[in-house]
Amino acid sequence: MLLWFVIAYWVVSVGIGLYAATRVHNTKDFAVAGRHLPFYMVTATVFATWFGSETVLGIPATFLKEGLHGVVADPFGSSLCLILVGLFFAAPLYRMNLLTIGDFYKKRFGRGVEVLTTLAIVISYLGWVGAQITALGLVFNVVSGGEISKLTGMWIGSGTILIYTIFGGMWAVAITDFLQMIVIVLGMLWIGGEVSGQVGGVGVVVAHAAQNAKFDFWPVADAKEIIGFFAAWITMMFGSIPQQDVFQRVQSSKTEKIAVWGSVLGGSLYFIFAFVPMFLAYSATLIDPQMVDALIDTDSQMILPRLVMEHAPLFAQVMFFGALLSAIKSCASATLLAPSVTFTENLLKPMMAHMSDHKLLRTMRIVTLSFTVLVTLYAMNSKASIFKMVENAYQITLVMAFVPLVFGLYWRRATNQGALLAIFLGLSTWLSILIAGPDDPFIPAQFAGVIASLIGMVAGSLLPQWLHHNPHIHDELRAGHHAAAQTYHADPVHHHPGH
Repeated sequence: MLLWFVIAYWVVSVGIGLYAATRVHNTKDFAVAGRHLPFYMVTATVFATWFGSETVLGIPATFLKEGLHGVVADPFGSSLCLILVGLFFAAPLYRMNLLTIGDFYKKRFGRGVEVLTTLAIVISYLGWVGAQITALGLVFNVVSGGEISKLTGMWIGSGTILIYTIFGGMWAVAITDFLQMIVIVLGMLWIGGEVSGQVGGVGVVVAHAAQNAKFDFWPVADAKEIIGFFAAWITMMFGSIPQQDVFQRVQSSKTEKIAVWGSVLGGSLYFIFAFVPMFLAYSATLIDPQMVDALIDTDSQMILPRLVMEHAPLFAQVMFFGALLSAIKSCASATLLAPSVTFTENLLKPMMAHMSDHKLLRTMRIVTLSFTVLVTLYAMNSKASIFKMVENAYQITLVMAFVPLVFGLYWRRATNQGALLAIFLGLSTWLSILIAGPDDPFIPAQFAGVIASLIGMVAGSLLPQWLHHNPHIHDELRAGHHAAAQTYHADPVHHHPGH
């Protein structure tokens, strides 16, 4: 019965996504929904994109083991990321009227920086999308009672999400995200009420967690612990800012004000609702401690699904798995679309001269198909947990793309040379510690990488310049897209820094 409910919900949501495809007429519709999304839809798509498998399965499993201290990256870092995007990045980026985040790097720092940051952004999505596909395999395996294997479930999940994403683009993502946000919120609250009734109320669970030191958040007064804590926090808080999916939500908004406050409210709602799965998973320690003990060190991601399957009535199971599938699908569709759009726009399009808009749209769809197959194969062969796959995904954008974005927006003296040096030092420092450093370094690789990137940006911009740089481009970009675009196209040298 549960499986048939899941199949029916799956078919309906794919149908809605395909209906949204009727609004896609060009690349702007496909990539940023023609910049027509209203406030409620932007808020919903920000929330639903981030409320993924790691929120429902990964974060609660980590919380059971390590308490609040272990989930500093997500939800604390990730929700703050969305709020910071709204407050400091949404307005200036929205005014530039760009299709991808890679377009910003191209206009501000030239082709070299565009290519390097785009590669970093595309690679970072492997972990995030891989986590969603892994979770889809797990869900289909659970609700079918083992009849559908995890690998088969991965292919079913990725294939059906691909169908509406490849045709509907950002319109399909936004409309399905809005409906899925409603299902997530109602489903989580319903199952929360069901579980709290079994344990004697929310207060009992909270008191039990407090007695077991699960709410200890700050690190102990030890230099290595403190550095490790803040490294984990900034990985998602800063590393997620230069991401195409975040940028798409900003650019898809109908107005600048919607771009700002949709991101802030979506991030705030995400932070609040991320605690519901943590509450549910901790309730399992009171309802079925033997099951928790059996799974905590072997497959902790299964604790919450097992709790629902074994201790909740059918309707509550339907609500939970409906919410879980909504969370995964909204996240997976967005994270399949984002790297495919930026790869096509910033890497393929410049190599294929005079590409028509129709051909560009077709290329974006082909790339979306290719990326889906690639990431499904990656997920099938990855041994990392869902939480770790997501957390690790952002290290590469943190060390390569974050500093050039911040300084490109807020420091007039930032130059092409500074951005390239920031990327080179950030990446080389990060990789050298990961490859040749100790297993447990005093300063984590991504923290050392972002510091090196910062030094590279400042030093490279202040030292004598070997590369051509337009000193007025910062002001023109901040003033708005049209002035910058005119100067940019009138200055052919700027297209090829260093030539």
